[in-house]
Amino acid sequence: MLISGFLSKCKTQHRFVGINASDINYSAGRYDILVKPPFDVGFEGIGEVVALGLSASANYTVGQSVAYVRPGAFAEYTVVPAKEAIPVPSMKPEFLTLLVSGTTAYISLKELGKLSEGKTVLVTAAAGGTGQFAVQLSKKAKCHVIGTCSTDEKCAFLKSIGCDRAINYKTENVAAVLKNEYPKGVDVVYESVGGEMYDLAINSLAIKGRLIIIGFISGYQTLTGLPRSHTEMLPAKLLKKSASIRGFFLNHYFSDYQMAMKHLVEMCEKREIVCEVDFGDLSLENKFTGLESVFHAIDYMYMGKNIGKIVVELPHSVNSKL
Repeated sequence: MLISGFLSKCKTQHRFVGINASDINYSAGRYDILVKPPFDVGFEGIGEVVALGLSASANYTVGQSVAYVRPGAFAEYTVVPAKEAIPVPSMKPEFLTLLVSGTTAYISLKELGKLSEGKTVLVTAAAGGTGQFAVQLSKKAKCHVIGTCSTDEKCAFLKSIGCDRAINYKTENVAAVLKNEYPKGVDVVYESVGGEMYDLAINSLAIKGRLIIIGFISGYQTLTGLPRSHTEMLPAKLLKKSASIRGFFLNHYFSDYQMAMKHLVEMCEKREIVCEVDFGDLSLENKFTGLESVFHAIDYMYMGKNIGKIVVELPHSVNSKL
């Protein structure tokens, strides 16, 4: 039986859902203060079409693998407008890594980073869900890439995907490394940490350098963003370098989304990029399976344990009737 408004929609049974730093901001009501609990959470999922509205059946088939980006991913099933469903070649969690993390890196570096051969790019949290793509896409643009991370294991991963200089900030002084090894500064910074790392990134910008802010995970849980002291010094720091800071929010760039996603999927299929997935196998709770493990996965992310994109697998259910 069709439910009301279902004619142009797909009902999808989730197999994998992605974890993002912004999950905290959304659930805390910082994206829209008018939204009050209860409300749907989770931003991205990939699953199998189990039912179709009449008009949606012209473009999709039951059993087809699709992905989507919209609130409500943390669920076993969801109903998605057909125009928002993204066909993917197969039910691989690697494709999920592209939906938010991959496209954020792809579009922001292209539109705001203006990468060109020979430039120096600094990626903070480089071994994370989106950092891994910022590293690889910068290398594809023939840039020299520096990546910060928190363990030697992550450093090894970064080197394996082409990072020229991996810095373990737990064992090395990042400011000293940048000052000594890159005295002219860095041309582009892909920044998602905030706090002290943000300040360091500002200080490390080269003449006409560009800093792209995609988040500030260090402040999400405490409601703090950038320290107040930055507001007094920041204009002078930018002025003397003709540098710039740009914020990036994926929702404002959906006109570029389909193109970015198409290119990333092609690169993934051809194995031209690594789409690292972290199911939490090394977490205290073991592999993240089922919706009940979502909060463990978010904690795991905030502890900085993950290498690549954190993904929660949902057990397959045989009950797919409307």
